Amino acid sequence: MSLATQKPFRVLVFDSGVGGLSVYKEIRKLLPDIEYIYLFDNEAYPYGELEKETLIHRVKMLVEEVVKRELIDIVVIACNTASTIVLPKLREVLDVPVVGVVPAIKPASLIAHKAVGLIATPATVKREYTYQLIESFASSKEVKLLGSTRLVNMAEEKLCGIQIDLEELEEILSPLKHKVDVAVLGCTHFPLLKEEIDKVFGGEVILIDSGEAIARRVKSLLPGTVNGYKKGRYKIYSSAALGDKTALDSAVGKLNFSPIETLPIQDV
Repeated sequence: MSLATQKPFRVLVFDSGVGGLSVYKEIRKLLPDIEYIYLFDNEAYPYGELEKETLIHRVKMLVEEVVKRELIDIVVIACNTASTIVLPKLREVLDVPVVGVVPAIKPASLIAHKAVGLIATPATVKREYTYQLIESFASSKEVKLLGSTRLVNMAEEKLCGIQIDLEELEEILSPLKHKVDVAVLGCTHFPLLKEEIDKVFGGEVILIDSGEAIARRVKSLLPGTVNGYKKGRYKIYSSAALGDKTALDSAVGKLNFSPIETLPIQDV
């Protein structure tokens, strides 16, 4: 196949909701000339409340389908919960590289002088894997954990055009205020609220997420020559039909996606 007729290099970004779009933005910033497909499992959102086996089944089923359908070259699991549970299973069944995301505890601990705050979902805060990261990379620093599902929903609402209530956000973040100098945004939804979180902290806290690291990892997996993608908008799939998706279609449109399509797949 000649370079002219070769299909563009395709990256699938997957999450339970729209939080993974924060990761997509970082990858696309570094790699603007490849094609992106986004898939979110809105039918089972949020993932932190799913049983482990249910989560594994859903992610495998959905990701395998899109990898096959769209001839995907790299899969990015832009969800902390799914990454810590499903990655080994996905790597067993897929013939393409699978990149996961973990809270950026290590880089945060290297620059913290006072303490590190980890802002994540309740599931991530409770997970043994998180404590292993802290033990491995931040044992010499105080790490304060804050789990919130409401922040996930606020990020989804913001993307749909709903204004963030800064008083509510301040109440959620109050356990960390004036107590940490670095905060890890340990859920891919949270960079969507970075501006508001920074405002609540009064610009006194360095905010770190994993987006740039994931982008660098994806770049390292690219072959030497990649056929550039010049055809316009990318595809975005949901696992279940959405109601009035006008605002969400408008938001993803600004990120170069076509209107959201429902993934036609059974048994999820």
